[in-house]
Amino acid sequence: MNLEQLRIDRKKWMTWKNIAPLREAVDALPNVECEVELGDVVKISGLFDEKQINETAKLLMPWRKGPFEIGETFIDTEWQSNIKYNLLRPYFDLKDKRVADIGCNNGYYMFRMLEDKPKALVGFDPSPVYKTQFDFINHFIKSDIVYELLGVEHVEFYEEKFDTIFCLGVLYHRSDPVAMLKQLFKGLDKKGEVILDTFYIEGEGEMCLCPKGSYSKIPNIYFVPTIGALKNWCLRAGFSEFEVLETSITEAHEQRKTEWIEGQSLEDFLNPDDSSKTVEGYPAPARVYVRLIKDKK
Repeated sequence: MNLEQLRIDRKKWMTWKNIAPLREAVDALPNVECEVELGDVVKISGLFDEKQINETAKLLMPWRKGPFEIGETFIDTEWQSNIKYNLLRPYFDLKDKRVADIGCNNGYYMFRMLEDKPKALVGFDPSPVYKTQFDFINHFIKSDIVYELLGVEHVEFYEEKFDTIFCLGVLYHRSDPVAMLKQLFKGLDKKGEVILDTFYIEGEGEMCLCPKGSYSKIPNIYFVPTIGALKNWCLRAGFSEFEVLETSITEAHEQRKTEWIEGQSLEDFLNPDDSSKTVEGYPAPARVYVRLIKDKK
């Protein structure tokens, strides 16, 4: 696969008529001396034109992952992504490692990972809107993070292999989950690891839910496995070790509607009379977090 040609082709996405105004707004931002705090809220402080910051941030809506605070502008994102990050934080050490974040959105998790001082940090996401949000934040942070307009299907062809790959909330969007897991496997260095999170259903058997049309009002959810079925997928993909780190139920304080998004959020996806079920009648979203090891020897 010719990734260089693909990069050239996808760079043109930034000139699309719906994206061009966003790029112009970010390009118009002045260079400002900033202080950065990489905590639960990624905070950036400096002598800003507060009106320009707020208007640019609003132009880049919807904001899914965060939160961020730039000067007086608090971007109260749909997801309180610090909850997931803090849940996983005890399970990894990225110092001097080559790290990838698949489906990185606006880069919130990668900005948080900077505190570990990884050797390299690469985000994969084909969305020009999320890439522009990342550029907006990184304009002030000035990190060395590389953001690629590429997807999980390109990881195995990337110019370098990774020590740690994060793949959070992607697997259930793929119609062939084992094929995707193989792509992650091939993107790792010999002793690399994947930190994965995906929806799961309770059950002792090795089976999965196959939604008829949508799951939690999301049309591109193909399979929701039991943990046993997920383990089998991962072993079939070639991983030598499968370790469950945590499980969690998605709750309203973690994902909710705010002024910084457009459209619906978790409360609209659940049965109003029984929050343990989706509007379609399926079990409400629950997540399992696992570590996959390529070669434990």
